[in-house]
Amino acid sequence: MGQAGLVGTWKLVLLEFRSDGQVVYPVGRDATGLLMYDRSGWMSQQLMRPDRTAFAAGDQLLGAPEEIKAAFEGFLAYGGTYTVEEAHETVTHHVTICLFPNWVGTDQKRFYKLSKNRLIISTPTMLVAGHLMDVMLIWERVA
Repeated sequence: MGQAGLVGTWKLVLLEFRSDGQVVYPVGRDATGLLMYDRSGWMSQQLMRPDRTAFAAGDQLLGAPEEIKAAFEGFLAYGGTYTVEEAHETVTHHVTICLFPNWVGTDQKRFYKLSKNRLIISTPTMLVAGHLMDVMLIWERVA
């Protein structure tokens, strides 16, 4: 199946962060998101806290520092190319653009499982909010 199985548009069903045996939701239990893989090897992912507050100024460049901080902390977006290692059930995102500058130019390896119209993606342990966490995302195919 490989790359062909991932190709499409996926809507986020669940985003969980696990640390020290506890499940936490840094972007809320009701996080929303889209993940897209195309046939030519490009991908894009966006995750968002749906209850983010609008900027009082109505201008993204005139947000108050606390508005900008809250907007940044409640959203993650990145994109680039991807490669699949079907035998190991891994997909590597080769990041070319990202809201978090530290990921630009990096490879983000993910483990995946496909089951009908569901895609489960998990990460190797990563540093989030100063804690080592394992992240699991469940996606549902929409196209």
